[in-house]
Amino acid sequence: MKFISWNVNGLRACMQKGFMDFFNEMDADVFCIQETKMQPGQLELELPGYFQYWNSAEKKGYSGTALFTKTEPLSVTYGIGVEEHDHEGRVITAEFEDYYVVTVYTPNSQRELTRLDYRMQWEEAFLAYINGLKEKKGVIFCGDLNVAHKEIDLKNPKTNHRNAGFTDEERNCFTRVLENGFVDTFRYFYPDMTDIYSWWSYMFQARSKNVGWRIDYFVASEDLKDKLVDAKIHTEVLGSDHCPVEVELK
Repeated sequence: MKFISWNVNGLRACMQKGFMDFFNEMDADVFCIQETKMQPGQLELELPGYFQYWNSAEKKGYSGTALFTKTEPLSVTYGIGVEEHDHEGRVITAEFEDYYVVTVYTPNSQRELTRLDYRMQWEEAFLAYINGLKEKKGVIFCGDLNVAHKEIDLKNPKTNHRNAGFTDEERNCFTRVLENGFVDTFRYFYPDMTDIYSWWSYMFQARSKNVGWRIDYFVASEDLKDKLVDAKIHTEVLGSDHCPVEVELK
């Protein structure tokens, strides 16, 4: 089973930059996207053989997630069931026989950390949500989590220490997720691999210089560890300021 996650930074723009080529080449069983920046009906995506599920933000041109799957889920839910967190189209959960698959676009703490307090509330609510799912069956959640967990996960940790995505608060929240029985699948296979990132600023030729951050993840509950085959970061794929990430399960 192949799973792909990609923050496309606006799906309509990404469609002009090779989205369908990559989608078809991957032939994934489940393909999750974040930051669709779309309202319902703005794009009719023809994906033969896939069931499509979309969650749009109320605010136009902002946030949004989608999940495409070859196997029809037993159930699909939108959001995390907490009213204050469910207006921005950030989460879709598909229930399959053996596990849940969740696509998530975690709120950015913003410049000057203006949204850090809200982010902390979100983190608490989302952890409670995935823990609730985990009590029923395995969980795989993926997406742009807007955090580089360790210094190894970004090019310039020293100069970014209090920047959004690399604050102690955000990093500690991700540590807490792992302590609650979840696995960062990429680090499970490649604990010491350096200079591999999933996001680069559009400024300062960051991508060509590989000055990046690893902020896109597949995270699995520990009961699925034995089913993990490999994890990949497709750094060669353009089309967004993020690149796709992948996990393969038996």
